[in-house]
Amino acid sequence: MRLLFMGPPGAGKGTQAMRLSAELGVPQISTGDIFRHNVAEQTELGQAAQRFMDAGEYVPDEVTNEMVRARLAEEDTRQGFLLDGYPRTVDQVQTLDEILAELDQELDAVVVLSVDSEELIARLLKRAETSGRNDDNEDVIRHRQEVFKAQTAPLLQTYEQRGIVVEVDGLGDVDEVAERIVGALAAADKS
Repeated sequence: MRLLFMGPPGAGKGTQAMRLSAELGVPQISTGDIFRHNVAEQTELGQAAQRFMDAGEYVPDEVTNEMVRARLAEEDTRQGFLLDGYPRTVDQVQTLDEILAELDQELDAVVVLSVDSEELIARLLKRAETSGRNDDNEDVIRHRQEVFKAQTAPLLQTYEQRGIVVEVDGLGDVDEVAERIVGALAAADKS
């Protein structure tokens, strides 16, 4: 399976993506991991990214896109993958389409974890208390939720038009949510 995972900050996306990737036997590919790998290995792309990060700037799409292109061309993605954190813009959706076309592949589904925003805020505030993260206050958390909604709405619209969005209730314990995801993917595969 070739999946894209989306969900607001704190929805449990990373946890569920890691779990599903292990269950499906396909790599979980997060842009954060790709960045860290390229920087640690001092690849040409890693060095380019490092220059931007050192200057306190966002790494431009061109660099991010090329890192994703290189990662998806690796052997372990032939049987499938689970993308987490990419694409984040409509331009990146178009680039991902191009990359997948070059590889003669396409996405099977876009899994969207939906969580009530007030529940999510309460969950993140509790996590901030227990982890001692003082940057996670209610205003910051609410702002992140709004930014996520604004940024992902156009992406979701694109994928909904293609009929590949699988929305899953992200509330509940990890096992319950995992079962819902697997069930929703199985149901989508049959339709």
